[in-house]
Amino acid sequence: AMSKSAVKISSDLLSNPLCEQEPSFLEMVTAFDTAMKRMDSFNQEKVDWLWLENGSAGSIVESFSSVFPSLNMAVKRREQTLQDYKRLQSKVEKYEEKERTGPVLAKLHQ
Repeated sequence: AMSKSAVKISSDLLSNPLCEQEPSFLEMVTAFDTAMKRMDSFNQEKVDWLWLENGSAGSIVESFSSVFPSLNMAVKRREQTLQDYKRLQSKVEKYEEKERTGPVLAKLHQ
């Protein structure tokens, strides 16, 4: 998806009127566009190969999970930490909205 976005950005840049005015800018944007299209093509080939090799997206994820169990655990820990952060961030925002009294300030700076 990211390479598709980069291709879209590069094609948008090519249609920019500045490309008509500045030949050096046009040359640079054309090189960028070519590189982004090559990257997108390469990424699509990798996806196609993985799909053919493993049969489905689910089996790809399962194979990586079995090969890299520590990666799977790290992803789970990251998700848990992110949930904790969001929960604590909402508490901080709640206390920031309250009137600034002694007990509220104490809880805010814990």
